[in-house]
Amino acid sequence: MLRAGIVGLPNVGKSTLFNALTATRGAESANYPFSTTGANVGVVNLPDARLEPLAKIAGTKKLVYATVEFVDIAGLAKGASRGEGLGNQFLHHIRETELIVHVVRCFENENVVHVDETISPQRDIETLNLELILADLATVEKRRERVSKQSKTGAKEAKEEMALLDKLQGAFDEGKPARLAGLTDDELARAYHLFLLTMKPMIYIANVSEADLTGAESDFIRQVREHAGSEGADYVVISAQLEADLVDLEPEDRPQYLASLGVTETGLGKLIRGAYHTLGLISFFTAGEKEARAWTIPKGAKAPEAAGAIHSDLLRGFIRAEVIAYDEMIKAGSAAAAKEKGWMRLEGKEYVVRDGDVILFRFNV
Repeated sequence: MLRAGIVGLPNVGKSTLFNALTATRGAESANYPFSTTGANVGVVNLPDARLEPLAKIAGTKKLVYATVEFVDIAGLAKGASRGEGLGNQFLHHIRETELIVHVVRCFENENVVHVDETISPQRDIETLNLELILADLATVEKRRERVSKQSKTGAKEAKEEMALLDKLQGAFDEGKPARLAGLTDDELARAYHLFLLTMKPMIYIANVSEADLTGAESDFIRQVREHAGSEGADYVVISAQLEADLVDLEPEDRPQYLASLGVTETGLGKLIRGAYHTLGLISFFTAGEKEARAWTIPKGAKAPEAAGAIHSDLLRGFIRAEVIAYDEMIKAGSAAAAKEKGWMRLEGKEYVVRDGDVILFRFNV
C-alpha cells in the first residue's frame, strides 16, 4: 500500500485536508501552531470510475478499490533539523513514507494565524525544504566521518561511496534536494541505505480558498507552480476547506455541489492522479463473481510482476495472462463476448501491463 506523508508549516491546512481526504475528524484542526502533535493515519480508497462498470459486467456487488495510507505529520518549524519544535517527530514520520505531500498555504484569512505573520508560498516552501536538506546534510556528514577512514586505506568501495557523499553534499550546498543531485543508477542504489528525506518524491499542494479554485491564477498559486516546475515536480490546487465541507454532504449530493462552484473533480481525485504520475504508477483490474478489484503497480511492470501484486504464488507459477483492454471490455459487455470478438489477448512473461488492463492470470504451483 502506498504511504504518503502530508507535511507543511503549522496552520497551512494539513489536518483539515487530512480529515477531508480520510472523511474523518481524527486530526485536530485548530487556529494555533502545532495543533497536530503526533502523526494521524488514515487509509483511503482511491477513486476510480472504471471499477463499478466492471463489477456490473462481472455480476458482483463487491468492489475493492486500491488504497493509499495518508499520514498527517506534525507541522514543521525552523530548526526542525536540529530537533527544535517537534522536529525529531516530524523527520522520523517522513522517513516512513514513500511520497511527501507538501501542503502550502495559498489563502488569506486573518482569523488563521501564520507563523511568519505574512503569506508567502515561496518562502514557506524554502523553509520546509531547507530543514529537510539540513537533516540530510547531517546524515551525509556523519556517514562521511566513517567512510573517510576506510577510503584512506585504498578500499575501492569506500572511495566510491566518498564520491557519492561529495556529490550529495554539493547538491545540498546549492540548496538542492538529493533527488536532484543527478545521481546515476549505481549511485542511487548506493544512496538507498542512507534513507535520505530529500530523496523521496514530493508533490506540492496549493491550498487555496474556494474562490481561487476557478478563474484566473492567483499570485500564490503561481509561486507554487513555478517552484514545482523548477524541480520537475507535480503540483495540485486544492481547497482543503471545500473538501472538508464535502465530507458533511451525502455522497450523492457532492457532484451537484461541486458543479455549482464550477469544480469538476474532488481534491482527492486530483491528488491521487498527481501522486500516481509522480511515482510512475498505473492500475489494472481483476473482475469475477467474487469481486471486482483495482491493483496498483509501477508503470512498465510486466505480467508476472502484476500477478505477484495479487499473490506470490501467481508470480511463482505464472503461465500466461488473459488480457482485455478496459474500453473493449465495456464495449463487449462481458469477457466471453470480448473473447469472441478477438479482443482477449494471451500474453506471456514479457508483456508490459497497460493502465486499465483487465487481466485473468493462469498459473500452476
